[in-house]
Amino acid sequence: MHAGTTTTHDAHDVHDHIHPAPEGFIRKYVFSLDHKVIGFQYFFTGLFLLLIAGSFAELVRLQLTKPEGAIMSHNAYNEMFTMHGTAMVWMVLIPLVTGAIGNFVMPLQIGARDVAFPWLNMASFWIFPIAALILFSSMLFGGPHAGWTEYPPISLADGTAGALWCMAIFVIGISSTMTGLNFMVTIIKMRAPGMTWTRMPLFVWATFATALMNMFATVALSAATGALFIEHVFNVPFFDASRGGSPVLFEHMFWFYSHPAVYIFIIPAFGVVSEVLPVFARKPIFGYKMIAFSSMAISILAFTVWAHHMFPSGLAPWLQLPFMILTYAIGIPTGIKVFSWMATLWGGRIHYTTAMLYAMGFLITFTFGGITGVFLASVPVDLHMHGTYFVVGHFHYVVAGGAVMGFLAAIPYWYPKATGRMMSERIGQLSFWLFFIGLNGTFLPMHWLGLEGMPRRYASYIDFAKSNPDAQFWNTFETAMSFLMVASVGLLVFNVLWSIKHGKVAGINPWGARTLEWTISSPPPYYNFKKLPEVYGRPYDYDRPLPYKNTDNELDEYPEYGRVLMPIPTPAAVGA
Repeated sequence: MHAGTTTTHDAHDVHDHIHPAPEGFIRKYVFSLDHKVIGFQYFFTGLFLLLIAGSFAELVRLQLTKPEGAIMSHNAYNEMFTMHGTAMVWMVLIPLVTGAIGNFVMPLQIGARDVAFPWLNMASFWIFPIAALILFSSMLFGGPHAGWTEYPPISLADGTAGALWCMAIFVIGISSTMTGLNFMVTIIKMRAPGMTWTRMPLFVWATFATALMNMFATVALSAATGALFIEHVFNVPFFDASRGGSPVLFEHMFWFYSHPAVYIFIIPAFGVVSEVLPVFARKPIFGYKMIAFSSMAISILAFTVWAHHMFPSGLAPWLQLPFMILTYAIGIPTGIKVFSWMATLWGGRIHYTTAMLYAMGFLITFTFGGITGVFLASVPVDLHMHGTYFVVGHFHYVVAGGAVMGFLAAIPYWYPKATGRMMSERIGQLSFWLFFIGLNGTFLPMHWLGLEGMPRRYASYIDFAKSNPDAQFWNTFETAMSFLMVASVGLLVFNVLWSIKHGKVAGINPWGARTLEWTISSPPPYYNFKKLPEVYGRPYDYDRPLPYKNTDNELDEYPEYGRVLMPIPTPAAVGA
């Protein structure tokens, strides 16, 4: 190892003794300390909750096929879209992208045997289903009705259901904070010898930036929901304007967390795309340092733009201008990523695998969502469109076209490593096209309905339909297209389960990738690495020979956990 190289190998000393894998179903699969098993727990729990939250979305869409409302009362509609938004944001997206993918992949990519605090990791997972149970139990008391933002004073009418909503979000915030702390310490202290900050995989950079936001943003949400819970239960008027409270204060606290929350589930998707594109373009990632540092820039700037969600709330004009400018500014590091990804593809030998299709679909849909966000960053434009379906379309292009698309790219990419089996490419690519067509068909028309003035969060749109005769057609079209996404998710679930038994045996490195997780067996052993690997260069140098014997992207032989050099040492690499 080069004398000038900063390492973190001392942090691994406590893990040098390899413990045997736990015995018994309970210790091995229920109360497991293994980060990989915990990643699976997050994955299957989040996938189950995705099906529930998605069913709420379909009920909302069916309601809107008629201007007067098709299938439910206005009260039930309010409950459905509130539960859909709440569950998707806190019980599906963040646990799946951060908890599932982050837990499984990040320790393997840095050459660690586990996370820094395995017991904390186990606890953070089990808090998650407890929070979900609290949230869904609110439906037994009539359910929350004020939207996923639960703005007071409207939400104060929710009673017990509103209190349970606050409790659920507070509890899931504890889980997020614990995970953020664990991931930050793991990345700082447990990287393999030789893995300097500029040799880390870009997914690890993304995970670190996300953990940073989890640590510092969640406290604001906890304070907001804690105070709202106290108001529900003890009638303390924190946010009741009629008794001296300030509902706008809740908005400030809520959005100080919730705008970074968008990046909490988007930045890991950035990391996934940064891993997938160079592998299937067969060339080095363009602008490694710029992509890495832009993740950190976004994680900092995310705390400076929250009030752009509040332009109609009566913000002073002198405050509106800086928040508008900062919102434009946060697009700069995101643009750096997009152009770096496009440059990575340029001139590459592209392999159109399922993971690559999702990554390229991400570039299209997320970029479109970002461009529509530029419109909403403008104060006069936002004042006109804030309460319309334009916002719904923009948000879902960012969330479904960004975070979900990135998550869907991660599944077929790391599935061979997690299970030792390949997913079906035929089913996977059919699933992609259904999702891509369904996403655009559902959310693209929302933009021009919003421009025409269709209000969001309404259970009916009779008055709007009178002045816009095409409103019912487009809402029915959106509903039909949304069922393509349902079919896509159904195929995904089938593919995941079917491939466990029937998929082709994957081998150690089916993609010919260069990061550390592809140097160990598939699935990985309990302890990940028998000998800690040493890193001598960057992970995306596809212009250099692979650091191990590789034939047709499959290893013919692999010595038993020998010393791993990533990548092959050269004078340039050692001095990097």
